[in-house]
Amino acid sequence: MSSPIQDSCSQIIAAVPLSFLSCHREVFEELQVKVSVQHNRHDVTLDAELCQAHAALIKFDDFDAQAASFINSIRTQAPAVPVIALLGRPSFRDSACFIDAGVFGCLGPASSAEEIRETLAAAITKSAKLRQNRVKAVAEAWRSHLVGTSEAIEKVAHIMRLVASRRSTVLIGGETGTGKEVAARAIHMASDRAKRPFVAVNCGAIPENLIEAELFGHAKGAFTGAVGSRSGRFEQAEGGTIFLDEIGDLPFELQAKLLRVLQEREIHRLGGSDTVKINVRVIAATNADLPALIEQRRFREDLYYRLNVVPVHMPPLRERLSDIPLLVNHFIRKICSAEGISPKQVSPATLDALRAYHWPGNVRQLENVMEHAVVMSGEEAYISDSHLSLPKPHTLAKVMPIAAESDHLPDEGFDFCEALRRFEEAIIRQAMSRTQGNKTRAADLLRLPRTTFIHKLRMLEMGLTEAVA
Repeated sequence: MSSPIQDSCSQIIAAVPLSFLSCHREVFEELQVKVSVQHNRHDVTLDAELCQAHAALIKFDDFDAQAASFINSIRTQAPAVPVIALLGRPSFRDSACFIDAGVFGCLGPASSAEEIRETLAAAITKSAKLRQNRVKAVAEAWRSHLVGTSEAIEKVAHIMRLVASRRSTVLIGGETGTGKEVAARAIHMASDRAKRPFVAVNCGAIPENLIEAELFGHAKGAFTGAVGSRSGRFEQAEGGTIFLDEIGDLPFELQAKLLRVLQEREIHRLGGSDTVKINVRVIAATNADLPALIEQRRFREDLYYRLNVVPVHMPPLRERLSDIPLLVNHFIRKICSAEGISPKQVSPATLDALRAYHWPGNVRQLENVMEHAVVMSGEEAYISDSHLSLPKPHTLAKVMPIAAESDHLPDEGFDFCEALRRFEEAIIRQAMSRTQGNKTRAADLLRLPRTTFIHKLRMLEMGLTEAVA
């Protein structure tokens, strides 16, 4: 049974004698709180009313296991509700036990009006701060996925906060492995679309003859084998966010259709005539130089401007070396949790070695290096620099010592597999540089199937080596 004393925005749950409330009625009126009265603490239920209260004033006779359990239940289920204990027989020992159990403060039958006022006011203030912090923590939950506190990453976080609540398209740029999809997911999580789908599409990994149907869906009979209609990725992302990774690899013929989707907010399934309205936030990403592709007439300028409403640049790891300790700890916790083992520690020398490296594969390479280190450390609690696998910097001239004289083998010999691996890496990097990051043209340049080239590039980005048969 509830009996409010006064309506107000602040409320307390009181399971104390009515005589105490009547005696100190002026205190509650002065604080402008609503008091919901319960007969005793056993009538206090862990429901919505309690969770919305700003304090709980509870009568206890003694400190015992039941009292400790009750306090713990409120702290667990309603952590923003400070508990004030009204002790029937106050003693220093009981007061200390209640404080240790987690109550905010203790009062007694002889407590003065001023003491009661100060304790209640402080509890209500604390409750308000706890709620504010909780709201802020929920609102900033996305920030934990963007690991780092460097100036470079804080600039990215600032832009994300500004753009998250908008529907504007975002174009995320940056080198391979810098975390562009992580950034896209963070923007999605920070938005009011967070509870809706996040659909990621790698435009460079889908064959050109399938990508239109993959994005926009298809009608029955649209092509051989289309025995039924199928929704595309845009429809699957309804109400949420679609992430178009490697947008620079989108076939030129399809770019006009994507532009129309962005402008009209509607799609046409392949082979169909019906228009499907969509409500989707579009985030795109690329490591290619899109302005250069525009000059080469391989990327539409109007699509570029439609995507690049809010540009976000993900900095390479070499520009945020101060974030390496946080990233290392993050990856170690993630890897060890997945393996079901206790988190390992990292020696200062190891961190120094990681900070000294140039990280061509950026954050993705760092994660791979840390997974390798966790495996190689075995049962040891610490990861040392001996557990790291960091390729040494090299140049093409150093890679192939017999390149200039192909018929001459050095007397001391050389590691053929390592030389071939380094040669392949250098050539792939040159091809990507010459084609401004376009994988299709880079594959053509090296006379490789596109899928083979992409596989080799991903292995390179991850810092992995393939065995040479």
